[in-house]
Amino acid sequence: MTTFLVALGLVFVIEGLFCAAAPHAARRAALMMVETPEQALRVIGIVGAVAGVGLIWLVRQLS
Repeated sequence: MTTFLVALGLVFVIEGLFCAAAPHAARRAALMMVETPEQALRVIGIVGAVAGVGLIWLVRQLS
């Protein structure tokens, strides 16, 4: 559970830094998401989740 909370905190840090450093780009990205079809967002989300799980698995295997 601790690892999950640390990972979640890191997500918030990265998102916050992105919004603080480039608010125009963050707004543009949000608008693009609204205009993207749901099926494309679903595929992007699944691919991202699988890539994340793969990265976690790889790091745990190498350490």
